[in-house]
Amino acid sequence: MAEEIVGRGDPIRTLELMWGRAPAPRRGPKSRVSVAELVAAAVAIADAEGIDAVSTRRVAEAVGISPMSFYTHIPDKAVLLDLMLDAVATGQAGEETPEFHPANWRANVTLVARSFRRFYLAHPWALQIGTHRPVLGPNTIRAYDNFLSVFDGLGLGEVEMDLCVILVANYVHGAVRDVVRANMVKAQTGMSDDEWWYTIEPFLSTMDFSPYPVASRVGAVVGELYGLGDPDLAFDFGLERILDGLERLVEGKASGTDVIPAKAGT
Repeated sequence: MAEEIVGRGDPIRTLELMWGRAPAPRRGPKSRVSVAELVAAAVAIADAEGIDAVSTRRVAEAVGISPMSFYTHIPDKAVLLDLMLDAVATGQAGEETPEFHPANWRANVTLVARSFRRFYLAHPWALQIGTHRPVLGPNTIRAYDNFLSVFDGLGLGEVEMDLCVILVANYVHGAVRDVVRANMVKAQTGMSDDEWWYTIEPFLSTMDFSPYPVASRVGAVVGELYGLGDPDLAFDFGLERILDGLERLVEGKASGTDVIPAKAGT
């Protein structure tokens, strides 16, 4: 599957649609559907069947209009992908950004990180869309503002706050990929991880793993504990280690330590 890429459509047209600034048609009858309804239909298809199932024709049929009518609302699939990502971003229209007390910053980061993880588990297709240029819609910016807020009031500079968001977001993105991939493998093979393990275990039991003493020792313990892995345990463990590192950063800022090195050559 070729990776879908956001940001390929007309950037101004995309922003107009995201922010409700698209010019109204000058003539013709009023449309029976809205852009929001088309985007919601596309999200529902992606949630149920994956991003490959989303096409302008499928979306048009889902809301009861002709495929050609779709283009009177949204110019192409490239723009649709941007609209879909913004539609499902954390936060809803009219929802206020929660207040995070700086004294509870570890709990605050944990709360947002787990919310971010739930987002990907609810919309795994979002992991299949390549993002580099940001989707600058209202929901996406609200999510970014919400994420930044957990680092506000800790004595960090603006760049440091942004880098903290990137650090945690990248960790969640990478950690949740394994969960989504495991679900895809199970769906495509019709075999659970336990079933796969029981299938190959008789063969493995005939092998001599003594040349790999550390792997043999550790593998036996973790295999007995959680088989091929415990994604929740792994996520919590990794997040705690990141929080420990961020704690050193916050403490270092309080003591006046410069934590962002100068660029080479400056």
